[in-house]
Amino acid sequence: MTTKGKILNLLEKQKDVISGQKLASFCNVSRAAVWKAVNSLRNEGINIEGTTNGGYVLRSRDTFNKKILEELVKTEYPELKDCTIEFFDEIDSTNSYAKRLLSEEGSIRNQSGELTEKGKKLNNMLIIASSQSNGRGRLGRSFISKSGNGIYFSLIYCPENGIQDAAKITAFSAVAVYRSIKELFNLDVKIKWINDIYADNKKICGILTEGFTNFETGTIESSVIGIGINIYDKIDSEIKSVAGSIQAALDSKNETITIDNVRSRLTLRIVSNLLKIFDEEYSKVIDEYRKASFLIGKKITVIPVIGQNKSYEAKVIDIDDNASLIVELEDRTRKTLVSGEISLHSNSFKQ
Repeated sequence: MTTKGKILNLLEKQKDVISGQKLASFCNVSRAAVWKAVNSLRNEGINIEGTTNGGYVLRSRDTFNKKILEELVKTEYPELKDCTIEFFDEIDSTNSYAKRLLSEEGSIRNQSGELTEKGKKLNNMLIIASSQSNGRGRLGRSFISKSGNGIYFSLIYCPENGIQDAAKITAFSAVAVYRSIKELFNLDVKIKWINDIYADNKKICGILTEGFTNFETGTIESSVIGIGINIYDKIDSEIKSVAGSIQAALDSKNETITIDNVRSRLTLRIVSNLLKIFDEEYSKVIDEYRKASFLIGKKITVIPVIGQNKSYEAKVIDIDDNASLIVELEDRTRKTLVSGEISLHSNSFKQ
């Protein structure tokens, strides 16, 4: 058995803190070799906590693969039994892969608007990756997707009558993530318009929704909902001032992740909430979205993404029933933003 295997075996058998010296003696290696092996296990998603006196304790294991996901569907998420799961250790982008599948299929509906057999197979397909080499965010931005750090997945959603309201998909996806994180971790997370999730004033989740339109009917036939969440605190230094993680937010509360296979469980919890939320009463979900926002009353800079309009300062007044942002300009005139980009003033994060 390797040093890593021996250390993990001992940590699993003894739930209390084990000193680095005891681990070194047990494995007949140096303390430095123990430290190296522990770090390697951490990179594999095993939550081993170091203590101030040089000891180690196992908090949780986080195996992330298709087998674990399918086992959890059988035992904890039977409502997802009809979802097809595709899992990749690495992919360019789960959204790009989903779009390729839809493009290759062509029309997923017959002349009556009903899903074809292949359309039914693609509907609710879940594409998951441990890492992405070309993860994408809104407005063509890249989304850093390191192996072992978080979850990166896309859901292909093809409702029976097509998608009547694209804004609903975007806002409801944010609420599904918001609910799932609160349910699993009891974290006070917030939504930044349009659909970023924040914890401790840092972005921990990005959501990219993309639709496929039937140009003959003018309806959106299907949507790809891409979600990326930082769970662990393996974040590049150049973005650490703005990017956070679930683990870092828990650390600030002197708590830690103790859920086994947390990446698999969080992925399935979000998908379960997503598929449920689309059938809920629209006004109640939008009200939840509004209450979860931390923008209302804040001063922001609005950055239009269409045309040549310049950025301008504004104050957020409300979020309307279409999930549009209502802002007030310096001259007290009001605008309703249905798209665009915003940034917050540094003091806007202060509560």
